[in-house]
Amino acid sequence: MPEPAISPHALLQKLEWTVLRRLDGALQGDYRTLFRGHGVDLADLREYQSHDDVRHIDWNVTARLTIPHVRQFTEERDLTGWFLLDLSPSIDFGSQRRKREVSEAFVAVMASLVLRRGNRAGAVLYGNQIDTVLPAKSGRNQVLHIMQRMRARPTAPAAGATRLADLIERARPSIKRRSAVFVVSDFISESGWEGSLARLAQRHDVVAVRLYDPFEMTLPELGLVLMQDAETGEQIFVDTGAHGFRERFEAAAARRETELRGALARAGVDTLELPTDGDLGDAILAFVDARRQRSRLAAGALPLNARRHA
Repeated sequence: MPEPAISPHALLQKLEWTVLRRLDGALQGDYRTLFRGHGVDLADLREYQSHDDVRHIDWNVTARLTIPHVRQFTEERDLTGWFLLDLSPSIDFGSQRRKREVSEAFVAVMASLVLRRGNRAGAVLYGNQIDTVLPAKSGRNQVLHIMQRMRARPTAPAAGATRLADLIERARPSIKRRSAVFVVSDFISESGWEGSLARLAQRHDVVAVRLYDPFEMTLPELGLVLMQDAETGEQIFVDTGAHGFRERFEAAAARRETELRGALARAGVDTLELPTDGDLGDAILAFVDARRQRSRLAAGALPLNARRHA
């Protein structure tokens, strides 16, 4: 018998003592790597100095003047985080934990980080259609409110494939100021979302939070089983003991993986991977390390005259 689900309040408390305390220790209060590129306005240009962030170099001005120049920004007082939540039927799958549970834990942790120092967080929930928009608000109760609404959102009956583009397009007019946007989904969807995600990333710092289960990549030998497409409701008996079937399954999964990674790269967003059998804290720290590594690589790619100034 499965263990009864703990309340949102109890879950949040548990995550605060485990994942959040660990992130506090690892990041030492520096969350800029998580929330970059938002909440600032361009104020001026000046010559590059050794302590400057290389991501702020204006390459067009640098090329014209032959001397590296950086953009100076005026930071806004607060940060707004938005969570675009795919709660379509496939999110209820999971061999270890359901993807829905992983999504809720991530939202609880990341919203708690966003809401520090008076910041705000909002959410848009999608099942088979957009039916919930939670305006951005501040305070711990907002985290609990989002978690409760995620749980209150019943599993929608299968009614065709997910249209992730609908979620993104519906959210765009609701996010009126530059924000950190987390699109939390397994990205099992009809095509067409790539362009919507790219347009969203033109104004906001967008992170694709990809939920997945190991059984979606490699099928174990379970004998003859009834499988159902969570998105369409279609059912079929398959022999998982057949070596040829498992090979075809894994080849199709590999093709989908390649296509998805290519689509996310073309959209120009960073991706945070959340497996159902993984550790949430490990996944977030791996994401932070990847962003830091890209920043170091960018520093190594500076032109010769920029290195002289450094």
